[in-house]
This record gives sequence, C-alpha cells and structure tokens, in this order.
Amino acid sequence: MTLAERQDYDLFIGGQWVPPEMNERFPTVNPFDQNVWATISQAGPSDVAAAVAAAREAFERRWRGVPGVERARLMHRLADLIDRDADRLARLESTDNGKVIRETRSQMRFCARVFRFFAGYADKIFGKVIPVDRSDIFDYATMEPLGVIGVITAWNSPIALLANKVPAALAAGNAVVVKPSEHASVTTLEFARLVEEAGFPKGVFNVVTGDARTGRALVEGGGLDKISFTGSSHGGREIAAAAGRNLTPVILELGGKSPNIIFEDADLGKATVGALAGIFAATGQTCIAGSRLLVQRSVHDGVVEELARRAANIRLGDPLDPATEMGTAANRPQFDRILSFIESAKADGARLITGGEAARDGILRDGLFVKPTIFADVDNRMRVAQEEIFGPVLSIIPFDTEEEAIAIANDQSFGLASGIWTQSLNRMHRVSAALRTGMVWVNTYRAVAVQTPFGGVKDSGFGRERGEEGLKEFLTTKNVMINLSESERDPFQVQT
Repeated sequence: MTLAERQDYDLFIGGQWVPPEMNERFPTVNPFDQNVWATISQAGPSDVAAAVAAAREAFERRWRGVPGVERARLMHRLADLIDRDADRLARLESTDNGKVIRETRSQMRFCARVFRFFAGYADKIFGKVIPVDRSDIFDYATMEPLGVIGVITAWNSPIALLANKVPAALAAGNAVVVKPSEHASVTTLEFARLVEEAGFPKGVFNVVTGDARTGRALVEGGGLDKISFTGSSHGGREIAAAAGRNLTPVILELGGKSPNIIFEDADLGKATVGALAGIFAATGQTCIAGSRLLVQRSVHDGVVEELARRAANIRLGDPLDPATEMGTAANRPQFDRILSFIESAKADGARLITGGEAARDGILRDGLFVKPTIFADVDNRMRVAQEEIFGPVLSIIPFDTEEEAIAIANDQSFGLASGIWTQSLNRMHRVSAALRTGMVWVNTYRAVAVQTPFGGVKDSGFGRERGEEGLKEFLTTKNVMINLSESERDPFQVQT
C-alpha cells in the first residue's frame, strides 16, 4: 500500500481477511491535513467471538505443540519482514497518528529487535526438579503457555505497544487477539499481513478493530486466559473490573505523571536536553513523559530560561518530513483535551513561559498542532501537575532540598517513571530507592532496552512488559508429583 492509495481494511480472523458482521466502517483521518486516507472495520460481538474461537483452536490444535525452535524460526522470519518494511510502516504510522517519522522509524526497528529477543527464549522455557521431604516422591514443575491472550493497545505508538506484548506471548506458546485503538489501527492491520507472510499457523494472530464496543466484547465475552492493556487509568479500571467478573488476569500498563528531577550539581546542559526530550518527544503523547520537572531552586531560573529558549525553537511540521522535530496531537479529542489543560493551568495561576496555544501558521494551519508549552511557578496540587495531559505541556516545580524533591515526586497517584539528574553517586542511589515508580532513569530519560522490565505501580498499573519478567507474564506453572514407592503412605502422617 502507498500513501496515495486509500484502502478499506477488513478484520483478520483465523488467517483470513473478513468483513465485519454489520458491514460498519469508520474513517481514518490524517491529523496533519485532516484528509481521510483509510477506512477501518467496526467489529461486532460475533466478530470478536470468532476471533477468540480461532485463537483457541489454533492454540489447542497446533501452536501449543509447536517446538520452541520452530516458534523461534517464525519469529525471526517475522522480524526480518518488519525490518524490510520498516520505512513503509513508519510512514503509515506517522500518517495515522502524527508522530514524527524519525521516531516511528526507530520504533519499527525496535519492534523487530523485540521479536528477535523473545525468539531466543522460545526454546529455553525450562522447568525444574524440586526436592521434597519424602525420598520416594519425585517432583517437578513445568512452565506452560496460558492459552489465548487479549491484547488492547493505544493510539500513541501502536506497533511499539504491540511489540511490548505480542512477542513474549507468542514465544511462550500463546495465541493472540489484538484490538488496536480506533484512532490508529492501520499499522496493526498491516502487521497482520507480515504475520501471514511469515507463515504463522492460521489463528495464532488475529486483529479485531473498532471502538469501545469492540473492546468491551473482547474483555467481557470470555474465552481469554489473560488480557494485556495499555491505555488510561480510567480504561484500566473498567477493564480490570470486567475481566474480574470472568476471573481473567490482567496486565495493565497505564498512565503516568512522571517527575524529572534536576539537582543543582547536575550537568545542566545535559539535564536541559533530557528534560526537553522527556516531554516534547512524541508530542508528549507517551505514558512515560517527564511532564513534571522538579528543579532545585539555586539553578531554577537558569534552567527555566534555557528551556524556554530551546522549546521556542522546536520545529513543528509535516510528520513525514525528517526535519520535523514535533508532530501533531494524534486526534481531535486529544487536541481539545491538551488545550483545555493549558487553559486550566492559566486559570490556576501557573506562569506561562512559552507556547500555550495551538499553532496555525503556514503548513500547520490544518493540523492538530499545539505549541511546546512550559509553565513555571507550578504548585504540585494544581490540576496541571496532578492529571495526565498526554501532550506537550511541561510543569516546572521548584524545590530546596533532596527530601522535598522526593516528597513532591511521590505526592502523585501515578507511579510509572521518574528521572534524576545529579553527579553524586550517593544521591543517585538514595533518590532512586526513595521514588515510588516502576522505573528510574539517572542522567538520561526515555531510554529503552528490550532486556529491561517495563511497568509501573499505583495508578500506573501492574505487571511487567519486556525482559524476562515480560515472558513470565504469559506463562503458568504446573507442578507434577510422582510417587515412586509401591504403596501409598498415610497422607495425614508426617514423614521424617
């Protein structure tokens, strides 16, 4: 598919492209120019049930019995195809959600890396022999796949979020049903074409698209052995409640309001660049955005001045132009939400340093652009400092002591990520230990590695993605106890 072509996408169920049951479709709008460039199917309850049934059949009849070495071969083949089509997929995703091409291209390459990483685990899922108190009992435990995994991803980074979940699930031997956001579904559907080409058994990977109705049908319909969701904390609560009625376990990767802390002994040039990247990369539309910048008072004014200068020079433009540094809000509701938070911050008394409005000049006139926005004199109790905005809005909060910085950082319902900028090794360890977040970056921000676990605490959710911990989320333990004696002993008698 080229960007000059408009395509109507069907559902991918059981290895087949099928139209939705009610033949209902909705447009996909480019947030840069407001043009409709694709249509997406609205899956109904019977479509979702068919996808879950196809995944169940594939798991029970084929996939669970496929040797790990063969699962690895298919996953490596898929990674090769992702690399081959990385540029095309990046252009499609940037067209879908307005993220700059330099980032979507990097995310496609990282997706291939994640598949290769977990392919390496596929034939190394070991059990263990467990010594017990009786010499005539032989006991061992095995690690087995759960079955059918429901995957629900958000619109900000569809393929990157898919890569956080699907490779580990497939390596463990599970089948998958993916429901992408209705605001950005195209690359997930194109990804399904690569799964076909790689030669995976039919039904191992399925895609059902649509709005919240599709998500509810997937979560509430039963037949899933686990659900992995990335989205808002509100959505996570609804999914957890619905899944709980079916006793379906969940992984929730939710929102954040991450503190990025600059101490007076930091390399201020490096810290300033890190602070800018932490909030304005991806137009701030990332759960790990360093949206609260805590700056020690002795260096506060200089940091604010330098951030304002740099932010005002960030280049906005066509997301497909490699020279563009910040793209659009991904969709109209998010654009309106960001602007409403800016107005709320002004009303609450935060001091606007730069930005604070939509950008409409020149080629930006039709796009959902918000200028990089910085507020100073922010009180941590303000709405702009407490609620996730998911946009290019930075709140700067001054502090005096290390203890005060930790208290402000932790005074928040979220607990996903945090950053520390200091040249003191002792402070790095002290503050890292004190922060109530699932991840801490020191003298860097938004760095990623497939080997490391990703996830949060508190309202940022639970469960982990990537790394060895991410694989374990899609496995269950079975214990086998074998009596080696010729006669059974009294089970109520303690043996010594």
